[in-house]
Amino acid sequence: MAGGGVVVQGGAKNYEGGVTSFVLVTCLVAAMGGLLFGYDLGISGGVTSMDQFLKDFFPKVYRKQLNKGHESAYCKFDSQLLTLFTSSLYLAALVASFFASVVTRMYGRKMSMTVGGISFLIGAIINGAAVNIAMLIIGRLMLGVGVGFANQVVPVYLSEMAPAKVRGALNIGFQMAITIALAAVPAILMTVGSFFLPDTPNSILERGHVDEAKKMLQKIRGTPNVDEEFQDLYDASEAAKQVHHPWTNILRGRYRPQLTMCTLIPFFQQFTGINVIMFYAPVLFKTIGFGAEASLMSAVITGVVNVVATLVSVFSVDKFGRRILFLEGGVQMFICQCLVGIMLALKFGLRGEGTLTKFDADFVLFLICAYVAAFAWSWGPLGWLVPSEVCALEIRSAGQAINVSTNMIFTFVVGQVFLSMLCHFKFGLFFFFAGFVAVMTVFVFYMVPETRNVPIEEMNRMWKAHWFWGKYIPDEAVIGSSNEIQPNKTA
Repeated sequence: MAGGGVVVQGGAKNYEGGVTSFVLVTCLVAAMGGLLFGYDLGISGGVTSMDQFLKDFFPKVYRKQLNKGHESAYCKFDSQLLTLFTSSLYLAALVASFFASVVTRMYGRKMSMTVGGISFLIGAIINGAAVNIAMLIIGRLMLGVGVGFANQVVPVYLSEMAPAKVRGALNIGFQMAITIALAAVPAILMTVGSFFLPDTPNSILERGHVDEAKKMLQKIRGTPNVDEEFQDLYDASEAAKQVHHPWTNILRGRYRPQLTMCTLIPFFQQFTGINVIMFYAPVLFKTIGFGAEASLMSAVITGVVNVVATLVSVFSVDKFGRRILFLEGGVQMFICQCLVGIMLALKFGLRGEGTLTKFDADFVLFLICAYVAAFAWSWGPLGWLVPSEVCALEIRSAGQAINVSTNMIFTFVVGQVFLSMLCHFKFGLFFFFAGFVAVMTVFVFYMVPETRNVPIEEMNRMWKAHWFWGKYIPDEAVIGSSNEIQPNKTA
């Protein structure tokens, strides 16, 4: 496609070995980390719209939403304290992601998963026992530590364990888990599972255990013939050991493409507006005229759509590639958000007074489901997959920490200001997010190359081949002969 660098057939190495049952099991257990994030996304909006919850912890909001006067429908749930309950988790996750980066690099991937699972479990217990807002916030902060560690380590773990040809599908197992909510169960699964998971060959090499790393690679590939792949891993590890300050080095020009992806992709992911829908779906549906029970049922429907649509990505990401899913999803989200904005403008106007007919409500629900589906097979999974697979080993932990921290800080920002934005922007809020979707779709078209089937240690080949990023990559950073690269200069 125009704008995307390509590696010619045979330019990327095809290592021997297949997808073993050992890899599938370890990746499945590791993907349980996504349940930590999914738990929060699944319950936050539902809980914050429940009458009993509002009565017990936010009585002013409860009285406000019962007001049958002329108050704008857009402003019924506008409360900074209520949004702080939701968004405080993401501040904790932001801070935790930097500590997780150090733990992941120095002590291995499985250690980070253990810490994340235990922290999340403690937070779930505190929240379950909460009797006041202070306990709610403390519990949310502990949940945030768990989410920060899980989001930092799990995508990296999955990308390092999986063969290149199925890396996308296995990594999206993380996103698949995000779409399912099971309260404290995910924390128990990840904590217990982490004691039995092996560490990745990359991580074992990073800590200097060469023989152990080779044996692990042979085990996960299901073949003793791993010399070529192991040599590439070893070379990358030796190069990484020369980098003593990954946070400083990732700012160097040669890592400009990776730094850009680890910053802009999570930023754009949050400004699709998805967490507005997933956090506050019941609140949003209740605001625009659905009854209490109908709003919760509508939120369940969008959740089911999210799960099913994520399966589309699992089965297509390694067959058709990342770029086509990014682009199609962006166009579909843009259309849906614009149509929702138009519907709300026509029915509620600027004053926020009006009602939806059954047909109108069903149409809005359809549009939101179509929007959720588009996100679930594009920016949802790919927003985690692409940043986790494009970084060289020497900057991988730093790059993923930047990815997670950027994601968390803008999740916090969007979560904290959404209800106020809905009150002040009204239907224009959907056009606001649609504008960002348009920008990010153009960004992908020109600036994001295709990473499908490229071995994780050979990503510099892809960057070197790109029409724009190639100038940042020195020849010595590319494994193998540079004459195998054919840049696509078409813009």
